[in-house]
Amino acid sequence: MRGCGGNRPPEKWLWRHLSGSKLGGLKFRRQAIIDFRIVDFLCPSKGLVIEIDGSTHDREADEALDRAMAEQYGYATIRITNEDVRNNMDGVLQHIEAEALKLADRWPQPRPSPDREGLSK
Repeated sequence: MRGCGGNRPPEKWLWRHLSGSKLGGLKFRRQAIIDFRIVDFLCPSKGLVIEIDGSTHDREADEALDRAMAEQYGYATIRITNEDVRNNMDGVLQHIEAEALKLADRWPQPRPSPDREGLSK
């Protein structure tokens, strides 16, 4: 089981696993700006926001922000605790990938060019 190494902040540790399309080929942005918010991670193609929460988060305020993001932009939000990132990275990654797969693509995926990808015409 992978956990959070040393004193590395949970966001950086998770980014190590999300960057470069390492999780199921999904592309994520870190510290993405959406209107009035900066979210920890965004998968634009799925409209999926991931927030890493410490013990100081206000659950009711977070839920209101998540509802606003869903209503205004159609974004789904997953909230993951610092503890889960530190102690259960495999479970966190499985959860993120499973939730992303439930979501429809927000735009069509580009098809490879037959000339460049060796596909038959």
